[in-house]
Amino acid sequence: MITSVSPGLASHPESSRDDSITAWALAARGGDPGAVERFVRALHRDVLRYVAHLCGDPQAVDDLAQDTFLRALASLHRFEGRSSARSWLLSIARRAVADSYRYASARPRHADVPDWQLAVESAQPRGLPGFDDGIVLLDLLAALPDERREAFVLTQLLGLPYTEAAEVSDCPVGTVRSRVARARASLADLLDEAEAHTHVAA
Repeated sequence: MITSVSPGLASHPESSRDDSITAWALAARGGDPGAVERFVRALHRDVLRYVAHLCGDPQAVDDLAQDTFLRALASLHRFEGRSSARSWLLSIARRAVADSYRYASARPRHADVPDWQLAVESAQPRGLPGFDDGIVLLDLLAALPDERREAFVLTQLLGLPYTEAAEVSDCPVGTVRSRVARARASLADLLDEAEAHTHVAA
C-alpha cells in the first residue's frame, strides 16, 4: 500500500510544490529510488481525491490509485517535464478510470455504483479544523453536473492551474474557466438555499 504522507510540502506555495514534485519525477526517471518515493508520497492524496471524484466506486479508489502509479512509473522514462508532474499524473489517473469503466461495461454488474462522495470523504484527513465544512462542500458538489464538478475539483480543491486542468480534462482552457465560473455560481445559489431553509426552520 502506498502511503499519502508528504512531509515538507504543506507549507510551500503551490507553484513551488509543483516544481519540487516535477523535479522528483525527473530524478526518479533517472533511477533515483528516493525521488520515486517522494514523488509518490507527494501526489498520493491528490490522486485519491481525483480518482474518487471520477470513478464513483469507493471500493475501487485504492486499486485505481495504485494502477495510476504503476502506469506512471512504467512510463516515467517518457516524462520530460514539459508540463507539471502532477497534471501528467492526473491525466494518467483519468485514463485509468476510463479504462476501468470500459472493462466494467463488458462484465455483468452485481450492484448499483455507490456515491463517489463516500470515497472522497474517506480520502480526507479527519479531526482537522474545517473538516465539517469540507463535508458540506462535498454535499454541494454532488449536486453539480459532472463536467463542472471535475473542473472545480481540479482547480479549486487540487489547485491545478487552468491550463493544466484543461490538459487533464482534454478541453480548451476557456471551457475550464467557464465550467469553474458556473460551478461557483451554482454553489453560491445552493448555499443561499441552504441558509434560507435553516432560517425558516429556526
